[in-house]
Parts: sequence; structure tokens; C-alpha cells
Amino acid sequence: MNRLQRTLITIIFAALLVGPAAYLRWSQESGERASAASESSPDVLQRYGFRLKEQARDAGVDFTHQPLRLDQRLDHIAPQIAAMGASVSVVDFDQDGWQDFYVTNSASGSMNGLYRNLGNGQFVDVAREVGLADLNKPGTGACMGSVWADIDNDDDEDVLVYKWGRPELYRNDRGERFERITDSSGLPDWANLGCATWLDYDRDGLIDLFLAGYWSEDVRLEQLKTTRIMPESFEYANNGGRKWLLRNNGDGTFEDATAESGIDSTRWTLAVISADFNGDRFPDLFLSNDYGVSELFINRQGDRFEEIGKESGIGHAPKSGMNAAIGDVLNQGRLAIYESNISEEGVLLQGNNLWFPSASGATTYENLASVMGVELAGWSFGAQFGDLDNNGFVDLYVTNGYVSGDRGTSYWYDFSQITGGHRNIISDTDNWPDMKGRSLAGYQPKRVWLNDGAGQFQDVAQLIGATDRHDGRGVALVDLDNRGALDVLVANQRGPLLMYRNQVDPQRNWIAFELKGTRSNRSAIGTQVQVHWKNQQQLQELVAASGYSAQNQRRLHFGLGTSDQVDKVSILWPSGQTQELSHPAINQTHRIEEPK
Repeated sequence: MNRLQRTLITIIFAALLVGPAAYLRWSQESGERASAASESSPDVLQRYGFRLKEQARDAGVDFTHQPLRLDQRLDHIAPQIAAMGASVSVVDFDQDGWQDFYVTNSASGSMNGLYRNLGNGQFVDVAREVGLADLNKPGTGACMGSVWADIDNDDDEDVLVYKWGRPELYRNDRGERFERITDSSGLPDWANLGCATWLDYDRDGLIDLFLAGYWSEDVRLEQLKTTRIMPESFEYANNGGRKWLLRNNGDGTFEDATAESGIDSTRWTLAVISADFNGDRFPDLFLSNDYGVSELFINRQGDRFEEIGKESGIGHAPKSGMNAAIGDVLNQGRLAIYESNISEEGVLLQGNNLWFPSASGATTYENLASVMGVELAGWSFGAQFGDLDNNGFVDLYVTNGYVSGDRGTSYWYDFSQITGGHRNIISDTDNWPDMKGRSLAGYQPKRVWLNDGAGQFQDVAQLIGATDRHDGRGVALVDLDNRGALDVLVANQRGPLLMYRNQVDPQRNWIAFELKGTRSNRSAIGTQVQVHWKNQQQLQELVAASGYSAQNQRRLHFGLGTSDQVDKVSILWPSGQTQELSHPAINQTHRIEEPK
């Protein structure tokens, strides 16, 4: 009996035991405990150093995600197929010093939102005004997310909106208007993209583009040619979408460099993060794949990429990868990778991964998620590292929940039946049982894991105010009010955009950096910053895409605890230049331009 068969037997047996009644009871009791804990903790700020309060409506943000409308032959499993598309990306698109954000819709004819920060705690949607609203036009596919970068080094942020359909590229005209340049840009005509990111892979000072397909590019979900569109396997599927590496020509056009790069993958990719994992100053690529193993592509001096997943230790255990975020979790100058998967109490325990490097710049990893207490988080999607309590160690925010339907019924048993079938059965949607409005890992409690700095994380979500039960997707961290605290934006599938304002203990200090490249790309993507203070050090790298369908603020934020001084800051620019700052002032944002 192989591992897949054993896993499936476990799933089926457990599903029969758990049953709808237990599922309903667990959901209700968990919600009651969460509410009671939150309401009975007036000393939350004192005990945990911060608390969150959801204030989207109060801030003028009223956005609800609408899912993709599918071919009617998919009606019986539509909630599963159309379970993605809620995204959020942070950008100061008008360069006024206040962080704005962009959110995507997915239904045909639905509008995306670009929320301008007015600097007084209020936001206004200007997407229609600037030309970024109407991107779900019939026949063009459905928006899945966006990533921002300055593609022409003209000092404002341009945007790539990736879709299950035709990707769109818009050039920013001084924050007043966005010009569509898709047709002349060299982007593929159609690509069912699960994610995308910007990176300067050849370090020529121009930001390049990586696109990762989820479904095969032959699939049109709104008008099927065939119902054989599903993964061929739940462990080693290779019939997903292709990948593209597009080199920036510097004139608003891109050249396809995929073949020469050596990137050859058709796995079902849902998340990508680009960072320098081996310390050679060239950005690498980590791909979090659904229905299979993850992939790690190491950049060999800008000439080609080498996939070393198995050698590194991350490419052995097939799971359901849905997130990729990096963080220096122990303040050792090592960037660990957090990858979301599935865990359902009493049913399926894949568990999330925390890939921890053996040394700084090493490309051998060990999964320490269970050891550090960040393994089990439901059907997880977006996750981000950030110092939420400003104590000097990065914490971890995880959102989750797949399909919240009828609270009294569960689809897990039927789901387990199909996963045990032959590839010809699995791959054909006609063979999938009707969901009939049932839940599949729905109404799940979120995770806010506080880092104690000694290798352990404590979940305080229900205590500090993160009590929603929506089906969460993209999560972005951002200081919305320029006050030195990381707020949390959460995009929910078929649900409202949430804005968790963060109140941090004022006794805790911080420092932040906004970077501009000169010889490097203007967005400074790929820059590493290491802050040294009071026998501590912490490394962060400025990346484009992070998490699942999300992009954090470009500003790098470091909590300092009660330390009243930073000793030194080292900045390693993508060009290779190293810059050092001595005793910079704390509790403020430093705007640093790369020396020319």
C-alpha cells in the first residue's frame, strides 16, 4: 500500500467518524470561545503588546469580492473552482507618502478597487478615475491578483494585473492616470496565472517579470472545450500551467527569456516569492505548488536557473502549497520560508511548512513548522511575517477557510472519494460529486502567531481581535497611518475586504526604511537591509509578491522592543553596493536613495 492510498483511507475513515453534527458543533463552540476570550480581555494591550480592530467601513472601504462565473458544466463544483481571486496589494501609487492599496474582483463585469489613502484615516476608491477598475471585461478572463513595480525607472509604480485569462500591464502616469500597454508589452495573450512577481534576475537595473500558471493555458473556465481540466494527481500533478520569465527591454516591452533560463515547470503554482536564498546577490525563485511538491530555482549569475528542490530538502513531500513568505524568525540573518497547506481537525493533517535554512546563504532546509508551533492553521491561504507587536521579532499572520457553505453539512467525505480515483477519474470534472451547498473547510478561525524569539510561536488571534470567519485569501501588512505599527489588510473570497488597525504598546520602538534605487531598479526590489541593535540583528529583503495573491508595503518595518538606539544598519543593494548607516534615529521612517 503506497502513501497516497494510506492517506486516502485515513481521510475517508476520519470523515465518516467526524460527520456533519460534529462539524457543526465544533464550528459553533469555537466561535463562542473566540467571542468570550476577546470580550473578557481588557488588558490585551498590556499582555500582548498590541491589539487589532476591524475598521474597514469606518475608513470608507466597502469592497466585497465577487467570484468568477463559470461554464455551466461546472455548476456542481463551482464553489471549489471559483474559490480564488480575492487579492490585495499595497502601493503608494501617487507618491504622497501615504500607503494605498489595490483589490481585485473576479466576476465578469465586476470592478476592481484602488483605495487612495487621504492621510486622515479615510480612503476613497479612485480605480474608475485612474483607469484600473474595469479589468474583468467579458471574454478577457478573471482577475486573480496584482503586483507593482517601476518598470521604466521613472519614479512611479506601474502594475501587472494577472488573471485566469489575459494578463494586463498598466503604466503609471504621475499617479493621475494609468495607461494600458498590454498589447505592445510582449506578455502572453492568455495565461491562467496563479501568481506573478517582479525581480531583476540579471541585475541590469531593469525590473523583470515572472509569471506562473495554475490551470493549463489551454483552459477557458468560462467556456470549456472539455471537462478534463483537473489535476492528473493529488500528489504529483504536472498538467498545470506553464511559466514565463520576461526580460525587461527598458522601453515598456518584455522579451521571453523562459527557454534560455532553464525554467521548465507545468506544476499548479499558487504562490511565488523571489529573494536571494543562497547569498550570491542574484534573486532566486521559490514556487509553492498545489497538488505536488514545491520548487526552488536558484539563479546562476543571471544566465540560467537550476531547480534544486529535492537537493534542498523542500521537494520531497507533496502537499497543497498555497503561500510563500519569508522572514528572519530567529534574528540570525537567515530567511526562512513559510508555506501554507491544509490541515482539518479530525480529517486531514498535511500541515504548513516553515522551511528553515541550515545556515545563512545555505540552500538546505529543514521543516520546523511543528517544532515552532506554526504547523496547523486549517485550510490555509495567505500568510505574512511582520513584527505586529514591535518587540523585535517577526510574527506570523495566517488567514484560511476554503468554502463556507451550509454549516450543518460537510463535503469532506465526497471530496475524499474523488481523490482516491484513477487519474482519468480525477481529471474529469464530470466525475466530481455535487457540492450541494455544503462546506469544505469553512468558517475557520484565523491564526496570529506571536514570536517569543526563542523558537516558539503562540496563537493569540482570538484574544487580540482577529476573530473573523471569512474564507480568507490575500493578506498584506502595511502602516496605514505612518505611526510605526503594521496594520493588516485581508481579502476574502466572496466576502468583504477587512482592515485590521493595529494599536501597539507605545513603549515599544521601531524604525522603517523606504528605499529608492539608482544603479539598481528604482523600486529597489531585491535590496537586503540588516538592522543591528542591543545584541540583536534582523535581516529583511524587499520583495514584490509575498504570501498568496498579495504584496506588502514597500517600506521595511523593524520593531525594536524597548531598545532606544539602533547601532548600525547595513543596506545591500541589488547592484552590489553596500551602504551603512550609523545610529539612525528611531521611531521614524528613513528615506534612503542608493549612492550613484
